[in-house]
Amino acid sequence: MVMHNTDDQDESVEEARYIAEHIPGALLVELPGSDHMGWISVEPSEVERFLASLRDEEAAFDRVLATVLFTDIVGSTERAVEIGDNAWLDLLDRHQAVVRAMLGRYRGREIDTAGDGFLATFDGPARAIRCARAVSEAIRPLGIQVRAGIHSGEIEMAGDNVRGVAVHIGARVASLAGPSEVLLSQTVKDLVAGSGLTFDHAGEHELKGVPDRWRLYRWWQPDPTAQVNCYPDWRRRPGRLPSCFSQ
Repeated sequence: MVMHNTDDQDESVEEARYIAEHIPGALLVELPGSDHMGWISVEPSEVERFLASLRDEEAAFDRVLATVLFTDIVGSTERAVEIGDNAWLDLLDRHQAVVRAMLGRYRGREIDTAGDGFLATFDGPARAIRCARAVSEAIRPLGIQVRAGIHSGEIEMAGDNVRGVAVHIGARVASLAGPSEVLLSQTVKDLVAGSGLTFDHAGEHELKGVPDRWRLYRWWQPDPTAQVNCYPDWRRRPGRLPSCFSQ
């Protein structure tokens, strides 16, 4: 920031203007008065505002575009009651080991683990989707199922944690997913266009605390053992998955 009194009797204000023009990004503040150094004592508020704007700008730099993935165990309370505390804690440990292995495989970053749920971030939405499906499949031998919700948007980095509206949306999407279901926002679907991933429309929903209605999609993949001659049947029943595909 370059500050100068407009009626300075020692140095012309034009010199300050010249300096500001030749410093990239400089802010010029012209103040009334003729005292050459008077602004030092009479205008601390200008300096404070300038420093505050820099702090706000620095905070904005901590916002990044990312994909958030939420997973949690379906029916966890009922299962814990069924098998007892010790067995449940052992099952949780095995569940967490599986999820962390998949996060490592798909280059996800673990952010938080709250009870039976995970929050992770990815710098690529397609990997987040594949990771969610891999977790769902790898967890089945443990006798449990997980639901997953995915959304992409700007998040704010807060140390090792993340926050922002995108995080809340991801959590709301996950809460609507069914057992072994990977549910995602249209934002994610649009971002992975051309990736080869296939989606089924899961309807429009209101997300608690989030404005508007949101189109959600579930990820599904063709059954490799299925017959391909079901396509004509699918066309006759628009809006329904063909019987030769599995969700």
